Amino acid sequence: MAWVLVVLAGLVEIVFAVSMKQSHGFTRLWWTVLLCASGALSFGLLAYAVKTLPVGVAYAVWTGLGAAGTVAVGIWAFNESANAGKLLSIGLVLIGIVGLRLYEH
Repeated sequence: MAWVLVVLAGLVEIVFAVSMKQSHGFTRLWWTVLLCASGALSFGLLAYAVKTLPVGVAYAVWTGLGAAGTVAVGIWAFNESANAGKLLSIGLVLIGIVGLRLYEH
């Protein structure tokens, strides 16, 4: 169950990052509200998960999913570049996440 919470927290972290961009420096109210709510939810889910998971592994998976997912959303929704180096780097992050999960103990 804790791993499900970490993955969910990573997905909510993507919402947090996109909301940060869309808030335009906290000048758009509803994006700012979503930013604060998603940040709190993401941290809360992670905090609950690390009660039973190793903190280093859980934190690395959380940040890796959030980072890789945010890059993917940037490419898809904001027309950010999708060059081979960027895609390879995202793939390496995801491979690292899987490795951390497989070898957590």
